[in-house]
Amino acid sequence: MSQSETIGNWREVGPQTYVLPTGKYLLNAGLVVGVERALVIDTGAGPRHGTAILEAVRTMTELPLVVVNTHSHFDHFFGNAVFAAAGTSEFWAHEACAADIAATGEEQRPFVAEAEPEMAAGADENTTLVVPEHTVGEQPVTLDLGGRSVELFHLGRGHTDNDLLVGVDTVVFAGDLIEEGADPAFEDAFPQEWVHTLERLVRLRKYETFVPGHGKPVGSDHVRIQASTMSRAIRIATQARREAPSDTTKAIPIMPYAPEHARALMGRLT
Repeated sequence: MSQSETIGNWREVGPQTYVLPTGKYLLNAGLVVGVERALVIDTGAGPRHGTAILEAVRTMTELPLVVVNTHSHFDHFFGNAVFAAAGTSEFWAHEACAADIAATGEEQRPFVAEAEPEMAAGADENTTLVVPEHTVGEQPVTLDLGGRSVELFHLGRGHTDNDLLVGVDTVVFAGDLIEEGADPAFEDAFPQEWVHTLERLVRLRKYETFVPGHGKPVGSDHVRIQASTMSRAIRIATQARREAPSDTTKAIPIMPYAPEHARALMGRLT
């Protein structure tokens, strides 16, 4: 079994609400079980990863499945075809996520060449790009799973322009808006807006458990600290640009992030 297929144990984070840590990409898949159907949050980085997640889901429930992709990065949606081949027909995402998957999905295949060679090659039906046809815009969408309601909502740009949150009771699956155990990834990010999006999320006050796309579930204090740290990094980078616009790299040693993350953040500042 490749590292990308390594699956941990389901952790219950709320009533009939679970998180599953997975292999190489340390992706957290989510599961919310209702009476009539169950919701899967993020499907992995390809057919190997997606199959392992689906098999783990089937140890918990045999109900029909609905899938939500939290954003348009390969490790969160490349497993969609596995679920489609198994009978799932309802895939949800933010409207900008669906558009980005359609526009850049093929370009992302090389990212998984080592862990998911079939996905990189587009070898069979399990490697087809499945673009969510059900989308969320500015208004939240409530999904009825039968006895359980799940809210899909967007609070603003952050890690990407299409981050979708999944709320159920006092738990929210936040995708890569929240990072635990590593620095945030800024390659496609909107750092100034990311801070405000995190602050809006905490101000909702209804959520007690925040499930990141990677890493352990956290509480609201972690989210506040992430927003504060990012805000400080932006101030340092902005001051460096003002004082030495031709050599902002001098700020990197005093940034609260590793050098590669600091450089990515500085490159995304407007």
